[in-house]
Amino acid sequence: MAKTKEEYLEELSNAVVEMEEDDAAEIAREYIDEGHDAYEGISYGLVDGMNKAGELFEEEEYFIPELLACSDAMNRGIEVLSPHIERQEIKDEKIIVIGVVQGDTHDIGKNLVALLEEVAGYKIVDLGKDVPPRAFVDKAEEVGADIIALSTLMTTTMPRMKEVIDILKEDNIRDKYKVIIGGAPVSPKFADDIGADGYSANANGAVRLVQELLG
Repeated sequence: MAKTKEEYLEELSNAVVEMEEDDAAEIAREYIDEGHDAYEGISYGLVDGMNKAGELFEEEEYFIPELLACSDAMNRGIEVLSPHIERQEIKDEKIIVIGVVQGDTHDIGKNLVALLEEVAGYKIVDLGKDVPPRAFVDKAEEVGADIIALSTLMTTTMPRMKEVIDILKEDNIRDKYKVIIGGAPVSPKFADDIGADGYSANANGAVRLVQELLG
């Protein structure tokens, strides 16, 4: 009996959690061959699995090596699904400058957000990881960004997020940009405390947040 789309999504998610690269790719191929939506496969299958892996990391059941192995499995699935995604066209193209703040080199979550935002029709300027606060502001000014998206997986680098907002205020350009933040140690309260415009716990939520902020 043919599997349902929901069963495929669950299998994609499980392949990521169980760090099974070959399974993730094979299930993704079957999923596409059955005519299912590629974006949903990434968003509700592979990314769902990565979110679950992130929860296991927070609970200290998984550590960095496991998280990286889960990411590898997710990426194998994405390689199969990504060419089949219909990119949304937005006439008035909005630009998001995104990166992991200085002192942190964990970019799995940031990469997920960048991928899903691009699929949603936004132009992504990805600064990578270990990005100094000033670099976010300079790049936003250079490209005429609408959103500055900051990520970190470490409590020790969370203050860098506030520094970005402080620089915007010092340069008298705070009102030009919406600043959003995310990452395992970050919370809505922290976002409020530093004056950010929004917070998301995961990549899917980040897409909805951007849509809300940009109308």
